[in-house]
Amino acid sequence: MRNLNFPSYKFRIKNSENNTHIFDVIRKKFVVLQPEEWVRQHCIQFLINEKNFPVSLINVEKVVQINGLNKRYDIVVYNSDGSIYLIVECKAPRVKISQSAFDQIARYNLALKASCLMVTNGLNHYFCTMDHNLGIYNFFKELPSYVKKKI
Repeated sequence: MRNLNFPSYKFRIKNSENNTHIFDVIRKKFVVLQPEEWVRQHCIQFLINEKNFPVSLINVEKVVQINGLNKRYDIVVYNSDGSIYLIVECKAPRVKISQSAFDQIARYNLALKASCLMVTNGLNHYFCTMDHNLGIYNFFKELPSYVKKKI
């Protein structure tokens, strides 16, 4: 797999059934290593190791219902109160980040109501919030690190 625009991480990799698998620390299992999965696993490590999000607040590849259709998000990070802080949409490195990726994550956010959104292909990362009243994205340069809220 190609180098990505993330710090270098060590992964558990195994070969079985004519496929390469990578261990997902969130799902606690090996999954087939595809280009998008390579990006997803780097992003998970980035959230844990660089941004200090607890593993217990991160969820990966769960179904969410959007307009009566079952869709699957890549990564969701929760706040400690159970609300959703961040939705991440991962694309394979060869996929150029386009308006359609932002439209996709915005549709997910209609149901999930996250504070922040991230779209990445492993090479380019975009962070934003969505102003639903104006229908615009507010971009920022860097994702803030996790800060545990005091009760």
